[in-house]
Amino acid sequence: MDVYVWEGRSRKGTIEKGEIEAANEAAVRMQLRRQQIQAIKIQAKPKDILKGITLFKRKKVNEKEIVIFTRQFATMIDAGLPLVQCLEILSSQQDNPFFKETLIRVKGDVEAGSTFADALRKHPRVFNDLFCNLVAAGEAGGILDTILNRLAAYIEKAMNLKKKVKGAMVYPAAVMAIALIVVASLLIFVIPVFQKMFADMGGTLPTFTQLVINLSEFMRRYFLLVLALLFALFFFFKRYYRTESGRETVDSSLLKIPVIGELIKKVAIAKFTRTLSTMLSSGVPILEGLEIVARTSGNKVIEKAILKTKVSISEGKTIAEPLGVSGIFPPMVVQMISVGESTGALDSMLSKIADFFDDEVDAAVAGLTSLLEPLLMVFLGGAIGALVIAMYLPIFQMASIVGG
Repeated sequence: MDVYVWEGRSRKGTIEKGEIEAANEAAVRMQLRRQQIQAIKIQAKPKDILKGITLFKRKKVNEKEIVIFTRQFATMIDAGLPLVQCLEILSSQQDNPFFKETLIRVKGDVEAGSTFADALRKHPRVFNDLFCNLVAAGEAGGILDTILNRLAAYIEKAMNLKKKVKGAMVYPAAVMAIALIVVASLLIFVIPVFQKMFADMGGTLPTFTQLVINLSEFMRRYFLLVLALLFALFFFFKRYYRTESGRETVDSSLLKIPVIGELIKKVAIAKFTRTLSTMLSSGVPILEGLEIVARTSGNKVIEKAILKTKVSISEGKTIAEPLGVSGIFPPMVVQMISVGESTGALDSMLSKIADFFDDEVDAAVAGLTSLLEPLLMVFLGGAIGALVIAMYLPIFQMASIVGG
């Protein structure tokens, strides 16, 4: 099907523009009539010469684009616009070609009689299980605009949480990268100059200096091999992490790392409580909600704990009991969830826990940053200082001999 650019007059007399994917111009006119728009101009959109060349097309939709789409969609639905017209307007103003194409396909499925949620499920790379299930609940309850606003708020808070953790990792990663580049440059380019000078002078070099020179020679001879080995290790680690046992082993080890393990736990608890709260308040059944929350937890150990909770609930137990047994969730969280269950306000209690742990993540990130800064500076200074000392040891040794 081709894409047609149209311009028309609505029932209110306003001029509207957009794009429609259809078999021919007659089909476009028919779709506009259904939307109660009188066509003024319809023309085929020029073909994209780069269409089909994946090198030039971004096959991804970021969270910010999803938030903007969701907010705008909620506003249009609340204003009483038909679902198809909302999708038509939003797809026409998308700058991301992949997202634009996705929305056009969703619109086509809705026009063909599919529910909005089912149409979204055909595009899991853009709309995840959480998004689709909440939309389905909103459609069933007739509160799609409310659900979309909740979704947008949830995605924004999830984005902020992710930014905090990523922001804390930027500085250490940058310092480590600089340290490695500086040390490698010294070993490959600077140490050989000193080595030649020491060889001309003759004599036996101090043990530490000889070790550094040997390391420099090794780096110059096998630098490309070392790089290849590092890439190979990274590749095999990624493959191992994709396996069930590999992911569980790595995720379990991460949780045991001092400071970092606690931060991962707090992020996971904030994400778990925020997601489950959003789903329960939107009318999604708790068992279905726990299944989705487990898959989006990001840690295999925590995922298994949540899935065990789901099994326990299906057997008639409370949600708090299996969470307490897992050892992942602190007693305070378990007690608050228990109170929420007994009072029938589990969704609001989960939201309060999520707000509390958002603040805890802030404090943990600040603590991690303040701890890593001096450690990294000591590492960087120590590495460069050790190389400098190694090169000056023979000079100090000669000066002592001459002085003696």
